[in-house]
Amino acid sequence: MTTIAVLGNGRVGGNLATALTRAGHEVTVADRTPGDAADAARTARIVINATPGDGSLDRLVALREELRDKILVDVSNATLDGPDGLPADLIYPGSSLAEQLQEALPETHVVKTLNTMLFPVMTAPATLTRTPTAFLSGEDPQAKQTVHELLTDLGWHKDWITDLGGIQTARATEAAILFVPHVIRSTGFTPFAISIAR
Repeated sequence: MTTIAVLGNGRVGGNLATALTRAGHEVTVADRTPGDAADAARTARIVINATPGDGSLDRLVALREELRDKILVDVSNATLDGPDGLPADLIYPGSSLAEQLQEALPETHVVKTLNTMLFPVMTAPATLTRTPTAFLSGEDPQAKQTVHELLTDLGWHKDWITDLGGIQTARATEAAILFVPHVIRSTGFTPFAISIAR
């Protein structure tokens, strides 16, 4: 059992919190209230950023002390939305939210994952007709191993998880969000994930 704080109580955060609780972890969910988020992060070993990516950096930098020496799992994508509310562009072109977080929070172990899929797939990867891929990006091998184990608790087989390397690789997976609006317009809001076929 691990103590986990999920920051963000929307569809993504709620889905992850429910699944991780079901897997036997002690989970606290915090909304966007600063005091609530600080209390949750302070007592957790792992903190999951499921807040909207366009405001994540400011919110998490405000929690610098609470996040010191913690694993920060970033599942958000920092995008500018188009008129239909779907992602239209990246806020950090040539970089990524994960890289910005790691630079701003050098004493926190940032790991990027689960950001290349619609939220239902995060906790139910086996429901897709084809094998999805979950990617890991981060600087600390031990932190990535811990997140790898967390993903297996969510139903991800170990050979469905690909470690891409350092945190700079997150700019590639975050850019994959630009597929999403086109796929949704083409096929509707049906769960899907980016997958590496071999």
